Amino acid sequence: MSRSSASSGSELLRAHCAAIAKEEAVLREGGGKAGHERQRKMNRLPVRERLSRLLDKESPFFEIGLWAAYKMYEQWGKIPAAGVVAGIGNVEGVPCMIIANDATVKAGAFFPQTTKKVIRAQRIAFECSLPIIYLVDSAGVFLPMQDEIFPDEDDFGRIFRNNSVISAAGIPQLAAIMGNCVAGGAYLPVLCDKILMTKGSGLYLAGPSLVKAAIGQVVDAEELGGAQMHAEISGTVDFFEKDDSSCLKRLRSLVGLLPEAEESKKSKTAKETFKPAKAPDTVYDLISFDGQRQYDTRDLLATVVDENSLDEYKADYGKTIVTAYARINGRPVGVVANQRLQVRTKKEGIQMGGVIYPDSADKAARFIMDCNQTSLPIIFFQDVTGFMVGRDAEQSGIIRSGAKLVNAVSNSVVPKITVVVGGSFGAGNYAMCGKAYDPRFIVAWPTARYAVMGAAQASDTVFAILARARERGDKKATHEELEELRIKVKQSYEEQTDIRYGAARGWVDAIIQPHETRDVLIRLLQYVTRPTPRAHFHTGVIQV
Repeated sequence: MSRSSASSGSELLRAHCAAIAKEEAVLREGGGKAGHERQRKMNRLPVRERLSRLLDKESPFFEIGLWAAYKMYEQWGKIPAAGVVAGIGNVEGVPCMIIANDATVKAGAFFPQTTKKVIRAQRIAFECSLPIIYLVDSAGVFLPMQDEIFPDEDDFGRIFRNNSVISAAGIPQLAAIMGNCVAGGAYLPVLCDKILMTKGSGLYLAGPSLVKAAIGQVVDAEELGGAQMHAEISGTVDFFEKDDSSCLKRLRSLVGLLPEAEESKKSKTAKETFKPAKAPDTVYDLISFDGQRQYDTRDLLATVVDENSLDEYKADYGKTIVTAYARINGRPVGVVANQRLQVRTKKEGIQMGGVIYPDSADKAARFIMDCNQTSLPIIFFQDVTGFMVGRDAEQSGIIRSGAKLVNAVSNSVVPKITVVVGGSFGAGNYAMCGKAYDPRFIVAWPTARYAVMGAAQASDTVFAILARARERGDKKATHEELEELRIKVKQSYEEQTDIRYGAARGWVDAIIQPHETRDVLIRLLQYVTRPTPRAHFHTGVIQV
């Protein structure tokens, strides 16, 4: 590739990443100016202002599921971030998972992806032993879609089951009711350890209108489920707060009582700083927007891991996957990364970059076993087109080797973090620890693409199937109609491979800027290396 074309490719990539960042800024505005003004009229703060007051000053906030519901429910309007903000930040020095309804988006109602996002946040908190703070301000289930929200194992009821299990594991949960909390959603705060409620908020299984319709009783909102009633009569609320500011201040004070907060104060000493071999920004000169440029994954790793810390495992064997021990900001990790260079082996000859061959699958499986033996967290860097196919591959046992790798990933008990930097196609997604294989976190670059196979191959296959179906019909398709169908199929498939499509559906936790990969991993490693809770049967905190 010429220097000028490489330069233009780098500029295109930077422009795409900047466009993604700009879109994210819009998503963070939630319901926009009108929604924010409506909150203030009710003497309530917009959700991100609540977060800024709750979190420690200058505390980084790792947001999860910002792209949730992106373009998924357009018949109901825009649903930015699925109407709920979730992420990890420090409160009084303690890393906490924050789950906060955004009442500027459809009154904070739960859509299918809202539920899945909350469940994902709860799972991360459970696996990383993070205290959870819920800022509740929601109208409950979005009724027109209740059949997709209410009944299944990954639907609304699972949230309350998780509340109970998390409490039994001894992980603190604090809930602040700062607006509406109605119907089934009312169980969430009452299943938490501590409940705060602001004046003017409502907590009830059925609102005044439903009560009248159901039993004919006429009652006002405050008498039915207001903060003062729950503080003085039902005894449900532990702390009655006059407004948002008072409530958020109280939350910080309560988190400050946790033993971990005291430990955090004592450990605030200067720590040794580490740096990577290459500046993180150089990654833009390494990869291309279309994913076609070959690159040495070791150069990518040099922008992420500590300088002089990389010890490559079986460097001369199974070369299309790079396995290595390394350190990130001093923390030891194992790395499994797809090699995008074409390589030459003495046994197989030329092997294509990004493809998993039997030898690379065997090596990666063995490496994962070793990381589990020494309790090393594993970071996967995905840029994979899939497993090798064809007669030679089948005869060399590619299925057997692939199964070995999938088995090792499935049964791995050490924390796993996955970074999708390019393609994530077919069974390569599984073998390199895709979402179905329980990574504690899975993040992606704006260049990432998710699909069962590449757009060209898939669209040709789908087109052939549809074309044959048309040919079998009563009316034969013309050449022009078939060509129009081919274009339509390819466009649809390419839209689905865009990482924003996957992020909307929760296939990744966040889209991150390439040059921020090291900083993100430093934070995530702090979370995944916390002691994990050991569950044993008891009920946890039950309100009495």
